[in-house]
Amino acid sequence: MIRALAEATPGATDDREKDGDDQPGCRMLVGAPIAADVRATVAADVVEFRGRNGYAPTLAIVLVGRDAPSAVYLRQILKGCASVGIEGRLVEVEGRASAGQVRNEIEALNADPLVAGIIVQMPLPKRIPLSAVIDTLDPAKDVDGIHPRNAGLLALGYDGFLPTTAHAAVELLKRSGIALEGRRAVVIGRSNVVGKPAALLLLRENATVTVCHSRTRDLAGEVRLADIVVVAAGKPGLVTGSMLKRGAVVVDVGINVVGDRIVGDVDVESARSVASAISPVPGGVGPLTNALLLTHLLRAANDQAAGRQIPALRLAGPVS
Repeated sequence: MIRALAEATPGATDDREKDGDDQPGCRMLVGAPIAADVRATVAADVVEFRGRNGYAPTLAIVLVGRDAPSAVYLRQILKGCASVGIEGRLVEVEGRASAGQVRNEIEALNADPLVAGIIVQMPLPKRIPLSAVIDTLDPAKDVDGIHPRNAGLLALGYDGFLPTTAHAAVELLKRSGIALEGRRAVVIGRSNVVGKPAALLLLRENATVTVCHSRTRDLAGEVRLADIVVVAAGKPGLVTGSMLKRGAVVVDVGINVVGDRIVGDVDVESARSVASAISPVPGGVGPLTNALLLTHLLRAANDQAAGRQIPALRLAGPVS
């Protein structure tokens, strides 16, 4: 299965996925082999960048306060940086810091020519507004796509920096050979970091997209129409097999702690009997998210080394 995933091409598809016929088993959309391919490409590109510019690009990660789950996640990012030759810099801000102190740290990173990209670990302490980050962060270094400039570029069809988790959710489908053009897609969740950008990215692939959320009156009815379901609601077991169309493809972006387990938003046991493919949690979107972040960082580094201080205004997809 891993070999097949690694060798799948974006244009490939299975006829059973097209017509929704019953299938002998549900394919697991595993992110690790795809992430390994991405990292291998980035590692080669970093060698070229370093030879051309004389230094390795740096990713700065800002952590406000000590949060154990965040620390584990950030260690994974730093390990990924090291594996491809990117410098990872963890900037820890004392938990009692003011919004002004957080702004000062970000401004210092904005001004550092070696720092190509900056991410700020969420959630922030409640007393620090998100605007303290968004208003200060240089959009040219916003490799996780949270700045309004990058959000606007995505909405208008230009090629800015994408929110990495949303990017990974759609890229997992494409690199696993799941056809998107012309298919009905339902995105559950409307956050600025996953739901909304995932919907826009699916539109770029010519899918017909419906966004559902906490006020959707008949969630099961909407989901039952979908060929592709992307779930990012933060509610374990929200989507069950009884809600799915036979042969649907499901990308589970949810991360929930239930007892001593990490689970997604999909009831996997019931969904596997109906879906043609589903991404596991953990092991699906997560590994690819971390790998794609490195591609964003390298792109930012190349833009800055070439003197381009804002994301280039390139149309990224269809506009009709």
